[in-house]
Amino acid sequence: MNWPQIFLGCFVVGFALSALSFALGAAHAHLNIHVPWGHHIHGHMFHPEHPGAEAMSPINFATIMAFLAWFGGTGFLLTTTFGWLVVPALGLSTLAGLVGATIVFWIMARVLWSPHENMTSADYHMVGVHGRLTQPIRAGGGIGELVFSRNGGRHSCGAKSDDGRAIEKGVEVIVTDYTRGVASVRRWTDFEAEN
Repeated sequence: MNWPQIFLGCFVVGFALSALSFALGAAHAHLNIHVPWGHHIHGHMFHPEHPGAEAMSPINFATIMAFLAWFGGTGFLLTTTFGWLVVPALGLSTLAGLVGATIVFWIMARVLWSPHENMTSADYHMVGVHGRLTQPIRAGGGIGELVFSRNGGRHSCGAKSDDGRAIEKGVEVIVTDYTRGVASVRRWTDFEAEN
């Protein structure tokens, strides 16, 4: 076996796929690969499905490619430039690969991925949301605008009265139903009086 070539191959594959992954991730590109044995591989390069920092796996595309690049680069340098024997070079290269993968994982977990960026089904649940009308709702099915806070941000959507009565601008309301981007709302004072 020609170990320097194996190390160089690992380095080239790891570095090239890391660079390609970064470029496609920066361009928000998707990867579709058709392999000869009939399988179809589809995925996002560089940014996986963002499972959240607490559920992130340290074994992912980016860390594997970092391991290969660091492992291969270190092994190639140790065997060609410094003349190390294969077994000690393998040991130190493996350690360097693990350090590189750990650094990449730490950067991804602490800097790139945020547990707050991942939306859950509760983030879309509108019934019970409290907000204020910025545009009035006319009687008989008119549409106004509801502004509400969610996850530290200000959001808006169309709003109609759930009982068909007019509601003035600036009134606090609560969402009773949400269909096709339009919230059915009731005055907060009416809701409080009922409960």
